[in-house]
Amino acid sequence: MTAVEEAPVAEIGRDRRRKEDQRLITGRTRWTDNITLPGMLHVAMVRSPFAHARIVGIDTSEAASSPNVTAVFTGADFGEELGACINAWPITPEQVTPAHSPMPADRVAFAGEIVAVVVARTATAARDAAELVDVDYEELPAALDLKEAATADETGGPLAHPDLGTNKSALWIFDSAAAGTGGDVEEAIAKARTDGVVVEREFRQQRLIPAFMEPRSVVVDPTGEQLTMWSATQIPHIVRFALAATTGVPESKIRVIAPDVGGGFGGKLQTTPEEWVVWALARRLGKPVKYTETRSESLVAGHHGRDQWQKLTLSAEKDGTVTGLKVELLADLGAYVAVVGGGVPVLGAFMFNAIYKFPAYHFACQTVLTNKTWTDAYRGAGRPEATFGIERMMDELAAELGADPLEVREKNWIKHEEFPFTTVAGLEYDSGNYEAATELAKEKFGYDELRAEQRRRRESGDPVQLGIGISTFTEMCGLAPSRVLGSLDYGAGGWEHASVRMLATGTVEVITGASAHGQGHETAFSQIVADRLGVPFEAVEVLHGDTQIAAKGLDTYGSRSLVVGGEALVRASDKVIAKAKLVAAHLLEASVDDIEFTAGRFNVRGTGQGMAIGEIAAAVFAAHDLPEDMEPSLDSDATYDPINFSYPHGTHLCAMEVDTETGAVRMRKYTCVDDVGTVINPLIVAGQVHGGLVQGIAQALWEEAVYDDAGTLVSGSFVDYLLPTAADTIDFDLGHTVTPSLTNSLGTKGVGEAGTIASTPAVVNAVVDAVRHLGVDDIRMPCTPQRVWKAIQAAGVTEGATR
Repeated sequence: MTAVEEAPVAEIGRDRRRKEDQRLITGRTRWTDNITLPGMLHVAMVRSPFAHARIVGIDTSEAASSPNVTAVFTGADFGEELGACINAWPITPEQVTPAHSPMPADRVAFAGEIVAVVVARTATAARDAAELVDVDYEELPAALDLKEAATADETGGPLAHPDLGTNKSALWIFDSAAAGTGGDVEEAIAKARTDGVVVEREFRQQRLIPAFMEPRSVVVDPTGEQLTMWSATQIPHIVRFALAATTGVPESKIRVIAPDVGGGFGGKLQTTPEEWVVWALARRLGKPVKYTETRSESLVAGHHGRDQWQKLTLSAEKDGTVTGLKVELLADLGAYVAVVGGGVPVLGAFMFNAIYKFPAYHFACQTVLTNKTWTDAYRGAGRPEATFGIERMMDELAAELGADPLEVREKNWIKHEEFPFTTVAGLEYDSGNYEAATELAKEKFGYDELRAEQRRRRESGDPVQLGIGISTFTEMCGLAPSRVLGSLDYGAGGWEHASVRMLATGTVEVITGASAHGQGHETAFSQIVADRLGVPFEAVEVLHGDTQIAAKGLDTYGSRSLVVGGEALVRASDKVIAKAKLVAAHLLEASVDDIEFTAGRFNVRGTGQGMAIGEIAAAVFAAHDLPEDMEPSLDSDATYDPINFSYPHGTHLCAMEVDTETGAVRMRKYTCVDDVGTVINPLIVAGQVHGGLVQGIAQALWEEAVYDDAGTLVSGSFVDYLLPTAADTIDFDLGHTVTPSLTNSLGTKGVGEAGTIASTPAVVNAVVDAVRHLGVDDIRMPCTPQRVWKAIQAAGVTEGATR
């Protein structure tokens, strides 16, 4: 480098507007529903209006004779070629798993299940004809209430699948005494009942719907050498594998493409009945076939999330030191065990202990089948449920002790000098600093000043009370390592694959197995590779989402893209550098040991001689003068399997105002300080945190999937399923501390789910804190004005009685 040259600006840590946004926000992109192929046919689904019914007969004659209709099919028209929707995570060997046909022939198990399909030349004609399909149902008793379904064996209540003889799918237990990670929780609780404190609470995690922006859509073209599927999915590689495994088509004959995908939040982490039905139709008819769901279909038939009853028992000494935690869960699977549906609450098992040093821990989860839409991963997948439970309990413990809830947390959390720390659940947290994140959050929030205002309002009997909510959290991210997943009977690995191709012009193609659905992969991955190889950000092109281009991969979920996929890119880039270094030494006539690589240049130590990596790429392309026995390529692959999860953490503080006369709630202030390790792009991180916060706050205040007594989803449109808009939220005050992960070279930890995991308990804790002095210790989510008002009335303590 000469004296006048300046070092390039580092890309990692730099605000970069997302590369992909230009095409996304201008509509110059290719969603699955945009795809039109010659001779393409369109599909409409006929869905059951009943939660549980026997299919007595289906008359398709009128629909089949409608204009522009090509064919009408029922489940009985297909055999094994229809395949099956898979469960990739049987959490116990004894798990009861109902067979899941994409289109059943004899019985439906939830309202919205597909019973017939109409294929027509236009989507409108297909939808019109679908209304003419006449299905004769014999309605059956439906298992709808989670608690009642769990006891149906004893009470003789309705069974979601009568042939199985039970609604209980699997019982999964972790016990610290049995595992050797801690003491006996029953002993800890018994001891605390005599000379300590025991807090027992039951919380409800309501059912939620992943309301992504783009409805699910699928196109299948059977006309080439390969069968090609375009799908709005998070998991193209897993879909390809599952199609091959269940339909008998060789995997090499299947190409799955996830083009630009408009959001997922876990809701597109699925092998869907719609994908399998369209696949079978295209093969049967020999023509391209497309299906795009309506928003109503998305809400009723796309998988749901959460839906748990949590019974928690926490024991502590009189000074607030925790001694034990017992967790008993009922988890509603809905009608079928989804891809990772049974495993979602198992992920939570490792997070109920959170950042606290519990000496004893017991977790038991009973998964239950009901006649509702099946459930699976939704942003956070088990970890929001766990964080909610423990953070609510820490507030309840503080209330029992008459102590400040932040001080109770600080007494029990892992101190920064204690890392790495093995938890009572058996995980090793590699790094963290809860003290630093909390101190910064308190300062930004004005914690002491807001507590003083809260006291003044209570003393004055103000009808609008102020509550302060706290959530100090951590989560397990980077869903991997393969050996750990294997020990939990998960049906796949946790590795990720990447390729880096150096082109002759000096530009770089990056191929990743992690496909994006709005996160900004193309931008962040470009920044990583640009820094590593010393090439311009603009010279990096990121390719993903196509199993023909990115042949290997395990896709996107569980905040794994950066932590696992990003590290694979680093390792592939380093292999490129290692190859290029050999060429540089040869061309510069120097020893390899004397070659230094800095900012995209290979220099001979102590001299002015050097070559840029782009020059090396051109020389390799020409292949006129290469080292002996070296192939003319710098292209490199890497497959990375982590040795541990990563553990982002943070402190979220929320101030809520509650009108005690009407139950109305209003967010006054929200401050969060997150530690996500090394920040690649602060702009993207801020966007992920903002989006996550709104989803978590929405669970606390607005969203709930509600069924009536017949099993009909009554919140089946955005009129009744309340999603917040920008007008319903406030400006969030964001901050960051950085303790790099010790298990990957970038030091990254993951950010996609943090806001959602932390915000829900912060908001509910704030609402409860505002009215706790009125005798309220819990309010069911969502904390609507009606529920808040009813809780105050049920407590029966007036403002005057507290002064």
